[in-house]
Order: sequence, then structure tokens, then C-alpha cells
Amino acid sequence: MNLFPFILTAFFVVVMLMIAGWGLRRTSNVHDFFLGGRTLGPWILAFSYGTAYFSAVIFVGFAGKFGWQFGLNALWVGIGNAVIGSGLAWLVLGQRTRRMTHNLHVQTMPEFFAARYEAHTMKIITALIIFIFLTPYSASVFTGLSYLFEIVFERKISFTVVLTVISLISFIYITFGGYKAIARIDFIQGMIMFGGSLLMVFVIAKNYGGIFAASTELSEKLSERIVTGEIKSPPWFVLPSVVFMTSLGVWGLPQMVHKYYAIRDENEIKRGALITTVFALIIGCAAYFTGAMTHLMEPDKIPYTISKSVNFDQLVPDLVASHLPEVLLAIILLLVLSASLSTLSSLVLVSSSAIAIDLYKSCNPKASNRSELLLMRLSCGIFILISYLIALFKPAWIVSLMSISWGAVAGSFLAPYLYGLFWKRTTKLGAYAGMWTGLLVANGLYWYWFVTESAADAGARAPLAASIAMIVPLIIVPAVSLITSPPKPETIQKAFE
Repeated sequence: MNLFPFILTAFFVVVMLMIAGWGLRRTSNVHDFFLGGRTLGPWILAFSYGTAYFSAVIFVGFAGKFGWQFGLNALWVGIGNAVIGSGLAWLVLGQRTRRMTHNLHVQTMPEFFAARYEAHTMKIITALIIFIFLTPYSASVFTGLSYLFEIVFERKISFTVVLTVISLISFIYITFGGYKAIARIDFIQGMIMFGGSLLMVFVIAKNYGGIFAASTELSEKLSERIVTGEIKSPPWFVLPSVVFMTSLGVWGLPQMVHKYYAIRDENEIKRGALITTVFALIIGCAAYFTGAMTHLMEPDKIPYTISKSVNFDQLVPDLVASHLPEVLLAIILLLVLSASLSTLSSLVLVSSSAIAIDLYKSCNPKASNRSELLLMRLSCGIFILISYLIALFKPAWIVSLMSISWGAVAGSFLAPYLYGLFWKRTTKLGAYAGMWTGLLVANGLYWYWFVTESAADAGARAPLAASIAMIVPLIIVPAVSLITSPPKPETIQKAFE
């Protein structure tokens, strides 16, 4: 077994733990732990946003599945993520989010809903949705990352061992470091992801004559497979729904919105938007182009499941492992590890805040800083443990798992959050209606298709369910708000001043 990937990964982990130790000494309360004291600049926050956006699920699951199904058309997902999910999101939401959360003295999305709509119960409901649905999302990240490690180390290290070690590392650096440390680690991880993605694409494409030659050949292979019936063309709505879900959905995900709370100065938002757009464009397009290049693999190298269908989760890991030299393979391993740990840290922080800040503090408003911080760290550990146990079962449907979680959370929060920021007439009942509509539509559609059709068909429609769950509340919230009593003028004045 080649030891270089192990040595490089071990060195990286040591650096992470050193930064976590630095963060531990500079974290004295929940405000420091969750927001880094609102003192972070645009470069660090832009990279933190980008690394939270792209995880092992993107590189392993999404890139493999959609690159195989759509070829070069899958690049539209990466472009949408960069333009809509990154640049436009920062420009539209960044300044208003930071200003309004400061005016309302809130630091989480549940607290924002409670203060903006004067609805304490909404805070509890939102916190529960976050914890329940972000847990399987986190499990999907653990699963995808463990698959890749298992393949790179030639299956001489078991999936369970890899998953356990990654979970322990995540627990230590997130629980002790807090966001001051996490954001700086994200910056380092982002640099690794940026350089590693470019290396991965160019080195693999070089094996097939370069970017242009590889693009032409993979398009021809895809066309042949469609003609011969080896690949069944997905329904027309799959690609647009994936672009919509993964691009606009992040506007309502609490782990992404959290980044706007922590920025040091509103004047730095435009710079942050530019940085995160370039970062997302490189990472997203590199991931999906690599997924499309799986069509260039030798037929006997294509991984299949027991049922003789293509194993999407192993396509990209097998392609990378068979075409990259050992040194570059170690760098790509570090790339996916960086993408996953940064996403996990964002998920863990937001989910633990739902327990420590939104639920515990609501029941104990006079709780001390020390007890809050202790519970925040304990909640991080509980969240990681639950995610670990889910991932231990090795669900083969990690893409569907992510889509369901993404749809439920974004469907619930996008409309109430967006209208709450920009429309003064948005009411509490309108926000409630939008939240419950998004949650019910996301889960109702998926499970309806799961029961009436096959599990595979339901999984293929999961992005469509998520997209519909985001669109319908955008209609419901203003409709209900217009026929219900407007919010109190003093609440609106405080939020929008």
C-alpha cells in the first residue's frame, strides 16, 4: 500500500488540529464559537462559503451521476452554482442579512424568524427542521468521503475504519476550534480544492489528448450509449431541476446564510461575491467535467452494482484512482477531504446552534455563557455521532439523500427568509404557511413517487421535488400575507432601519 497519501493526509490533519487549538484559546462564548465575533474578512468568508458549498457528495455522487447521464451538459450545474448560488446570492442577500441580523440582535436563522415575525414557536420549529434534515445531509458527506478513501487505499483500510477516523477528526477540530478556527481552516482547504481541481481535470484529460479531444470523445461515447440503449436519456426536467435546486436552494440553507452574519464590513461584500464566484466556477466545472470524462473509461473498468446498473458513487473515484499518479492521487484525496470537512463543519455548527442557542436558550434565557458554550460543543458531538451511525449503513442513495435534505430545508426556509428580508408586508402567518408548504411538498412528493414508482425513479425525481418545494412557497407567502394582518410598525422599523 502506498504510504504517501497517508503521510500527506496525516500532516494536513495535524495542521488542522493546531489551528483548532489556536481557536480554542480565542473562544470564550457562543458568539465567538458560532460567528467568530463578526470579525472575518471577505477572502476568508468567501472561501468558507465556497468550501461549505462543495463536498464529497458533489465530487463523488453528483459529478458521477450527472456527468454520466448528461456529459458536458452537466457543466450547466457548475455554472449555475457559480453565478446564481454564489455571486448573485452574495450581492442580493449579503448586505441585507448582515444589517438585519445586527438590527434584530440575532445570530441564527431560527432567531431571525422569531424576531422578524414575532413568533417564538417558529424558532423551535425551525431549529427542529434544521437538526432533523441536516443530519442525513451530513451522513451523505461522510459516506461519499469514506468511499473515496477506501478506493484510494486499495480497500486495505475498511470503510468503517475510514468513517470512524474521519468522524473523530471532525469532532475534535469542530468542537474545540469554533468558527474562528474553522473559517481559517476553510481558507486552507479552499486553496487545496482550487489547485487540486485544476490538476485533476488537466492530468486526466491529458490521458485522452487534452481538454478538447477528451470533450469530443466523451460526447461521442455518450451518444453511442444512448443510441444502443446502454444509457436511458433522463426526463427533460432532471437537469433544470438539479441546476435550480443546487443554485437557488443555497439562498435558504442556514449553513450558507450563516456566512453573511459573520462578515466584518458590509463594504467588503462585493469583493467577497467576486471571489466566491470565481472559486465556485472552477470547482463546479472541474467536478462535473471529471464526471463526464467517466465515459472515457474502459468498459471493463466501469463499476456496476449487483443489479447490473452503473454505480454512480464509484465512477469518479475509480476514474481518478486509475489515471492519476500516486502523488497527484494523494492531492485529490486531500481535495475531497477538504471539501467534505468544510461542509461538515458548516452543517455541524448550524445544527448544534439549533439545540444550544435556539432551543436551550429559549427555555433558559438566563443561562450562563459557559453553560451555553458547553452545550454547543456537546451538541456538535451528538450531531456528528448521529451522522456517523447513519453513514455506517453505507446507503447507496447518497445523491437522493442529499436532494431530500436540501429540498426539505431550502423549501421550508427560502420564501420566509427572502420575503422577510425585502418585503415589509410579510406576515407571521404568511411565513408559517410558506414554511409548512415547503416541508410538506418536498417530503410528500418524494415519498409519493417512492411508493407509486421504484426507488430509483423516486431518487431521480428528488431534485424536482426539491425545486417544486422551493417554488410553491414563493407564491404562498405573499398570498397569505396579503390577506392577514400586517406586522407591527415598530417591529418593521427595527428590522429595516
